[in-house]
Amino acid sequence: MKQAFNILLLGASYGSLLATKLALAGHNAKLICLPDEVSLINKEGTLVRMPVKGREGLYDISSKKLSGKIEAIGPDQVKADEFDLAVLAMQEPQYRSADIKNVLKDLAAAKIPCMSIMNMPPLTYLKRINGLDTTKYRDSYADASVWDQLDPNLMTLCSPDPQAFRPPDEPINVLQVRLPTNFKAARFESDEHTAILEKLENDIEAARFDTGDGLVELPVKLRVHKSIFVPMAKWCMLLAGNYRCVQQNEMRTIREAVHTDLVETREVYEWVSELCVSLGASGSDMVPFEKYANAAESLISPSSAARALAAGAPNIRESR
Repeated sequence: MKQAFNILLLGASYGSLLATKLALAGHNAKLICLPDEVSLINKEGTLVRMPVKGREGLYDISSKKLSGKIEAIGPDQVKADEFDLAVLAMQEPQYRSADIKNVLKDLAAAKIPCMSIMNMPPLTYLKRINGLDTTKYRDSYADASVWDQLDPNLMTLCSPDPQAFRPPDEPINVLQVRLPTNFKAARFESDEHTAILEKLENDIEAARFDTGDGLVELPVKLRVHKSIFVPMAKWCMLLAGNYRCVQQNEMRTIREAVHTDLVETREVYEWVSELCVSLGASGSDMVPFEKYANAAESLISPSSAARALAAGAPNIRESR
C-alpha cells in the first residue's frame, strides 16, 4: 500500500479541517473551491484554529508547516485518476452545478472511492441499506440524478461530528474548530477500499504537531466502523438541536435549542434514534442522548442551517 495517498476534497470550508488532519499525517490533499479561495489558499495555505487538550487557548495549524501538501484547484482542473480517495464536503445542493456534476462523473468513470462528510447522505449511500426503496426519497435532493452515476460499492458516509466555522472577521482560508470531536466513517463494501480508510485512521492517530515548545496530539481523529449506520447517529443531533435553532422570527443557539426543554429534546432525539434502528442500526450505533446533551452545553452559537435561513437562503439541506 502507498505511504502517502492523494485525496480530493470537494469543498474548502469544512473540507479544510479534514485536509489539515490528512496533511499532518503525511498525505496530500487538493481542495476544490471558488476562485478567490484557490488564489488565497495557494498563496498563504489554510489555517485551522483548534483547542488542544491540557493546554490553554487555541492553536493555529498552518498547512505550510505540515508534512503533507494542501493545494486548492478549480473543478475544471481535476484529473480524477490522480486520486486514491475523494471526500464530498460541500452542501448537497451545490452538487447540482454543472462543473461539480462533471467532477462526480469523472470520479465515477475512474472508479475512485468516495467518502461523504455531508449530513445529508448521498442517495448513492442510502442504496447500501437493505430493503430501502430509495426511489421514494429522490425529491429530497436538489438534483437526485447527480447521485445516479456513482456506485454504492464505492461510496461511504462519514459523520461530520466536529463543529467548525469560518470566523466572519477572518480571511476565508481560516477555519475555527468549536467542538473537536471525531469523524466517524462507515467501512466501504470492499476490504481494499476500507484499508485506505484504516491507514488514514492509523496515520492520523500517530501524527503529532510541533507547537514550538513540544510535540502535541491534536484532536479530531478519523474512526472507521463496520456498521453502515454509525454515521447516521448525526441525524438525531440535527433534528434535536441544529434544526431547532430555527424559530418563527429569530434564531437561537444550539445549547438553547437542546436545553430550553430537555424533555422535548429527548423525545425528538430518541424518535430519530428509533427510526435509525428500524432501518437496521443497532442501539450501540447511536450516541446516547446524555452524551449529546452534555456536548451541546458548549455550542453557544446558532447552527449554520439557522444562520443560512436568517441570511435569506431559499433552502438548506444540511448544517453543522
